[in-house]
Amino acid sequence: MSVNKPAGSTWLDGWTKLHAVSLWGAADLRDISTPKDKNQKQFPRAISMAFAMNPGIMAGISNGPSQAYAEEYVRINDHINEISGQLAAEIRSRGFGSKPVAASMRWDETNFAGEFPHKTAATRAGLGWVGRHCQLITRKFGSWVRLGTVLTDMELACGPPSGKKFLRQLYKMC
Repeated sequence: MSVNKPAGSTWLDGWTKLHAVSLWGAADLRDISTPKDKNQKQFPRAISMAFAMNPGIMAGISNGPSQAYAEEYVRINDHINEISGQLAAEIRSRGFGSKPVAASMRWDETNFAGEFPHKTAATRAGLGWVGRHCQLITRKFGSWVRLGTVLTDMELACGPPSGKKFLRQLYKMC
């Protein structure tokens, strides 16, 4: 389900539905630093994907992560990496540059940082907002999601980023 229905993305709607992506949106990254493509240019956009965690496992967590959660975490991260790689290949087959960002891989062991922050792409795509616990919160799944990101130079209409206006509208609903 696309959060913001980027124009000209009919194939992406079908592709993400076929591959069981719970939520997706396009993010404008032109004003921030991203990993570089093969020509040493930064990627101007990203496709952010959210994958819902198994609610039965998530609801069963009471005193820290359980073995079932650890197994779900590995399963869903493997799935995200597979789907992100497939989407990046599809984008390249359409003549655009793309780079999948690993679901949970540290590039900087000192600062515990990944190659690119998935939450940045997700909030800029309008998938949700970052809560007090520093996790992305979506309207549909709360914080029970894992994120995938594919950086691209493909033209996409990007969603409105989640920001103060978004949060004010959300709080009015409560």
